Amino acid sequence: MEEYVLIMRHENGAAVASPEQMQIWMQQTMDWLGGIAAQGKLLNTGNGLSFDDACVVGHGGVVTNGPFGEIKETIGGYVMVKADSVDEAVEFAKGCPVLQGPGNTMEVRKVAKHEPK
Repeated sequence: MEEYVLIMRHENGAAVASPEQMQIWMQQTMDWLGGIAAQGKLLNTGNGLSFDDACVVGHGGVVTNGPFGEIKETIGGYVMVKADSVDEAVEFAKGCPVLQGPGNTMEVRKVAKHEPK
């Protein structure tokens, strides 16, 4: 079994929703995570990533304010799961409520493991 990170990407650089919609999405997210946990495959619920006071540090120490600089999407959070295959991890990602937002995506990445020397 391998470990995967499911990365939540928001197209417009922020999760924009009313407080009521955010509450609905939070409940849907808890239900989604609960379904993965019930299978014994949830490793870490991760954390949401704040858009406030974010900056990007680039080559030569150049600092750009904002979490996304020139791009139109940003990472809103992540979840870590274990799965038998990338296909299973993709199926977990397909159930994420973040996909209800137009243009939002989930990136699935296998965790690279390095053997200690």
